[in-house]
Amino acid sequence: MQLYSHSITQYKRLKTLEVKVGDLPLGNFHPIRVQTMTTTDTMDTLATVEQSIRCIEAGAELVRITAPSKKEAENLLAIKNELHRRGYHTPLVADIHFTPNAAEIAARIVEKVRINPGNYIDKKKFAFIEYNDAEYNEEIERIRERFTPLVKICKEYGTAMRIGTNHGSLSDRIMSRYGDTANGMVESAMEFLRVARDESYHNIVLSMKSSNPLVMVQAYRLLIRSMEDEFGVLYPLHLGVTEAGDGEDGRIKSAIGIGTLLEDGIGDTIRVSLTEDPEFEIPVCQDILKRYQGAEGMSRSQGSASIRPASSWGKGASPFEYKRRDSRTVTNIGGHQVPVVIADYSGSPGLSPRDLQTVGYGYDPVSDKWNIGDAAADYLYTGSHVIPFALPGTLKVICDYKTWLETGKTQKTMAAGQEAGGETQYYPLYRVREYLASGERGSVKGAVEETAKRSATLNFVQVDTDHAEALELLDAAAEDSTVVLCLFSSNMHPMPSIRRFVIEMMDRGLRYPVILLVNAAESGIDGQLIHFSVDAGALLLDGMGDGIWLLNDPSRMINARVSGRTYLETKDNHQFLNNTSFSILQAARTRISKTEYISCPSCGRTLFDLQETTAKIRSVTHHLKGVKIAIMGCIVNGPGEMADADFGYVGSGPGKITLYKGKEIVKRGVDSSVALEELIELLRQHDAWIEPAVKQYLQHQ
Repeated sequence: MQLYSHSITQYKRLKTLEVKVGDLPLGNFHPIRVQTMTTTDTMDTLATVEQSIRCIEAGAELVRITAPSKKEAENLLAIKNELHRRGYHTPLVADIHFTPNAAEIAARIVEKVRINPGNYIDKKKFAFIEYNDAEYNEEIERIRERFTPLVKICKEYGTAMRIGTNHGSLSDRIMSRYGDTANGMVESAMEFLRVARDESYHNIVLSMKSSNPLVMVQAYRLLIRSMEDEFGVLYPLHLGVTEAGDGEDGRIKSAIGIGTLLEDGIGDTIRVSLTEDPEFEIPVCQDILKRYQGAEGMSRSQGSASIRPASSWGKGASPFEYKRRDSRTVTNIGGHQVPVVIADYSGSPGLSPRDLQTVGYGYDPVSDKWNIGDAAADYLYTGSHVIPFALPGTLKVICDYKTWLETGKTQKTMAAGQEAGGETQYYPLYRVREYLASGERGSVKGAVEETAKRSATLNFVQVDTDHAEALELLDAAAEDSTVVLCLFSSNMHPMPSIRRFVIEMMDRGLRYPVILLVNAAESGIDGQLIHFSVDAGALLLDGMGDGIWLLNDPSRMINARVSGRTYLETKDNHQFLNNTSFSILQAARTRISKTEYISCPSCGRTLFDLQETTAKIRSVTHHLKGVKIAIMGCIVNGPGEMADADFGYVGSGPGKITLYKGKEIVKRGVDSSVALEELIELLRQHDAWIEPAVKQYLQHQ
């Protein structure tokens, strides 16, 4: 199968054309640029200038400003002049929706304009229209006629352009022919790109944004292949997950989408869209890019040299559509079951029932019952010790092979209700050599019968995919239906190393379930979130994972506050790792354990305080597992941009809210003072609401 990158098993930047945004070069192996977008009213010149300066001083190399109408586009000149007067010459980008006239004004003022092909000329009323080929071609000519003037202005003034497709705002015309698909996103951009190329205008950047990282990644890959096939050249790519939200979830979702592409050398500029003040987006971008630029980027590239190349994406799989890798079922791991979460307690001997609260298990000593949360870990890894109390029946324990073996030999009772040998709740973890030796009679000191050296049900094997013994294991364990592989890599670029190994298994027809074992060494919470999200999330997006096991060095953690929660050194490390595991699985859409919020990052069009409103809605709906709620500041971002949300809360005028069920308007013009209560009532009407007290009761049962 034709791929989207020169190599999927080693790090190498994708070559793109060079584009100039003012004096700033993009693409063609220039550093990956960082940008953000202001949230102020564009007509408030001083507020916009001051916020732009805060963003620039935080590290923004481009600043985008909304221009929803001609008057805002004209005021960009005042903003630019004031920035220049204060000594700031960072390129400005005008963000245009619906208004070609505004784009044509802005293109004469700022260094770059962004247009959305879904609503620049086309319309979106969620109407299905049947076109024959002649009628469709007439629509394309209409686009050419209306779009060409902007292209000519940009060419004359040396202005760059971003053709920015958004998943949620595909036009009715594109939706009618291609559906709500990554293919439709690509074609939406390609139609406009063809017009620009016909005018010999090439100062263009493209983007394929979605609030769903899976759709976003597939669309970028398809776009690369389409440009390569049709033009033989690649235009620079702007990466971003739109409406990512705030706090940990926003950072994780953004890191998964952006990082998955950067891992393959794709991307020339990035923006992290958080429902926070724009200057707070910049450090997150910088944390993501540390892995690919400067000294870290060099070592990453050198470290990937030892990875053996893969000849394909894997038998029966495609990088352009999601298909979970076919794995056998071993107890509750693999097959069609949701990925499991492993909590690492190897450094925590002497556990008490209370300690497990941080990984989703609340113990009530009065009733002697466990309260099991939606984000409760499935396995505990205890290393060389056993747990001295009875566990809830759903929780299993992994311990080191020798600990498990010795316990079985002495028939020690590890906890009430468990069988000797630990077959009920305890399972062994082997290193590769231990596993291979365990199959040889008499090879272990104090040897017992062969059947006692492995669990008859489930055996975990920890595998370094960059080590030669990994392939030896594949051959040796091929007939063992109890094996689950815990994959990690000592390579400086671990994700492609693990991916290469999984592809090898797919090509051989081997169906071992795979746990993704990721170890983060960063000292900051944000850095660890990004490390975990990229290395685990990228593989999950490609269907290559049946579980997740996150590790870090808690002694290196620094105090940090993310999304209103403070993690103090080692105190809440287990909670941090468990929350991160479930958030990664949720962002990758592989296991849903909580409410999902699709929240736009705010801009000058926003009609209410997005951060405050998002916090209020989250505070009363966070217990609604699996419900997707979109919170959009204006009609531009809703209903289209909220894509696949179940319910929408959209600003429709000063102090007014429109409520949606899916893409259908349910109530217009709701006063903002009662809009939250109306949203809850809407949830009730559609059986999506559950009282928090009832939720707690059900969990306790």
